[in-house]
Amino acid sequence: MSEDPPEDFARLYLATPRLAEVEDFLPRLAAALAAAEVASLLLRLETMPPQATERAIRAVAGIAQPAGVALLIEGEPELVSRCGADGLHLAFDDKRLAAAIKRLSPDFIVGVGGLATRDEAMRAGEAGADYLLFGDIGEEGEPLTLDWTAERVAWWAEIFNTPCVALARSLAEIGPLSAAGAEFVLLAEAVWDDPRGPAEAVRDAARLAAEAAR
Repeated sequence: MSEDPPEDFARLYLATPRLAEVEDFLPRLAAALAAAEVASLLLRLETMPPQATERAIRAVAGIAQPAGVALLIEGEPELVSRCGADGLHLAFDDKRLAAAIKRLSPDFIVGVGGLATRDEAMRAGEAGADYLLFGDIGEEGEPLTLDWTAERVAWWAEIFNTPCVALARSLAEIGPLSAAGAEFVLLAEAVWDDPRGPAEAVRDAARLAAEAAR
């Protein structure tokens, strides 16, 4: 019998490629979600007609949610409840974040990324965001490196209670970001571009996250 994972390991959060259509992607998504426990999925779509957007969200929800995976989308808040998603992810903007929280909280998740400065992170936390994503953008002039993201995660995790998500650009970054204090590790290209396929990448990611907490 395999050893149970530790309770404090970083959970996996997957982000899809930016998709112009979802039908061909659905089998790869199903394989990834079946490979190991995934907490959340961020669906990223290209601009498309409203009806096509709604169909795409519902199709992905039909795979993610029965697997116990919370589905978050980018876009406008009304799409979340209308299409049966679990939450919204948006780039930091004070007004948009406040409007999304007012419309969706507490019934739906509102997460925020694009946090270029510590001040923006603190403002997002004070506004009531359900999680903050670090590593998708850096401060002006700062390169996006593992060390930069890990430092920002460690700062946030030590002081604040709002969960933080860390973007891992490779599977090798999962351990250091988990050790820095990230409650969730976001994986995108590291999963979908893995030559072994997304299922094997997700299995490795879950193993690495658990090992980092032992």
